[in-house]
Amino acid sequence: MTASSRRHDIDWLRVIAITILIVYHSVVSFQPWAWTIAFIQSKQSLEWLWIPMELVNIWRIPLLFFVSGMGVCFAMRRRDWRALYFDRLRRIFLPFIFGALVIVPLHFVVYQSYTNQPIAYWPSMGHLWFLGNIMAFVILCLPIFHYCQKSPENAFIGHLKRLLKTPLGLVIIAIPFIVEALFISPEYFSMYAGTVHGFFIGFLAFFFGFCFASIGNTFFQLVNKHKLWLLLIALLLYFIRLFVFGLQGVPVWLISIESMLWLYAVFGYAYGYLNQPSALLSYLSPAVYPIYIVHMFFQYLATSYVLKLDIPTALQLIVIIVVTLLFSWLSYELIIKKVKYLRPLFGLNYK
Repeated sequence: MTASSRRHDIDWLRVIAITILIVYHSVVSFQPWAWTIAFIQSKQSLEWLWIPMELVNIWRIPLLFFVSGMGVCFAMRRRDWRALYFDRLRRIFLPFIFGALVIVPLHFVVYQSYTNQPIAYWPSMGHLWFLGNIMAFVILCLPIFHYCQKSPENAFIGHLKRLLKTPLGLVIIAIPFIVEALFISPEYFSMYAGTVHGFFIGFLAFFFGFCFASIGNTFFQLVNKHKLWLLLIALLLYFIRLFVFGLQGVPVWLISIESMLWLYAVFGYAYGYLNQPSALLSYLSPAVYPIYIVHMFFQYLATSYVLKLDIPTALQLIVIIVVTLLFSWLSYELIIKKVKYLRPLFGLNYK
């Protein structure tokens, strides 16, 4: 992809989604159930923060899968399927294996120390489960993507392009996601990590992300045109979920519809306002991947110290978020980016 054709809105969405992820992980430590998913837990809860978290929680991870599928499509414009496969092995699978063996165990050690458990080496996907799923999706979808690359005017892409010229197309695209939610019937819609629901909704988002990017700007122009209505309806469904159901026992099909509306609105507003180059984006775009990989270690480390400080609970959260972002960035800027042998382990080009 040339610089002039680069989709800056998609790059921004990747940065925004990872930032939301880091904030989300910090907020979890202030929920009364944090210990059940091996997060360091504060004795003082900020349960009210889960109200805005529930707004973003049903679409933040699917957004990353959509963006990843789009990224594969953009990458295949300048390389064949073999080159793409080996590129994803290098950029996705290598950091995944390295992270599971080296990075994730570090924050488990911090957790074990804080909770007075015996210190043990514990290889795990942890928060990097997302990378494992992406690599699986690349392998599963590569034959289809190769066919689309060789036959860009194939019947499926042609039908999809015509379908997405009207809002009805957005309704039809949402149907597979609704069926997935009904068929899998997850206990918690937003429980994606290591679940069957997380795998299948991720697969659908990854696949359709590729398809949306394959048909040019048709999808993006549609959601941009209707972005206000998409946002308003998504907000309405969220308020129904909040005030009618109290965020509990909401039908999964209703959550799925709301999730898709949020995603459509996010893509619409990003296309309308973020699709332009900037020096900040040029810096953040390569930085966000390494920061995502290391952030949990720094978040656990910050949490283990900050929770001992005699300061207001809300201030503790703010300090944890700032320290996590700061030290994750410093590790990228001072170490990962500069040590050429480390760069490939964090998804960066070897220099």
